[in-house]
Amino acid sequence: MVLSVGSKAPIFKTIDQHGVEQSLESYLGKKVVLYFYPKDNTPGCTAQSCNLRDNFELLTKQNYVVLGVSADSQKKHLNFADKYQFPFPLLVDTELEIINKYEVWKEKSMFGKKYMGIARTTFLIDEKGIIEEIISKVDTENHIDQIVKK
Repeated sequence: MVLSVGSKAPIFKTIDQHGVEQSLESYLGKKVVLYFYPKDNTPGCTAQSCNLRDNFELLTKQNYVVLGVSADSQKKHLNFADKYQFPFPLLVDTELEIINKYEVWKEKSMFGKKYMGIARTTFLIDEKGIIEEIISKVDTENHIDQIVKK
């Protein structure tokens, strides 16, 4: 199944950087910014996450929760979140379960070498769990503008 605007967002359950269980179902009634990023502590991922952190209050005023997902371990997520003081959960997906459900595990290319990795993608999910928007060309430094442009 190819995910698109109007699709039901795939449900998931995992833990965050603090070991707290997180599930999409627990956020029904709120809007969700579910962002997938390649790796903790890399320049683009740090810029994107810090942009969301710096605009977190604006997002919460608009009834959004923010959830970040990468394939990094709980320990790496904790270090990343603590270093930059992220006020939102970073979800652990070392088995690529959520990443595969959201179809963001893609072939990528760097310096002529092909490899599999996370395609930086953000899903905006409405209060009923329906995908409202899929942002696949993420502006890491101004991501908030792509989210709240409506």
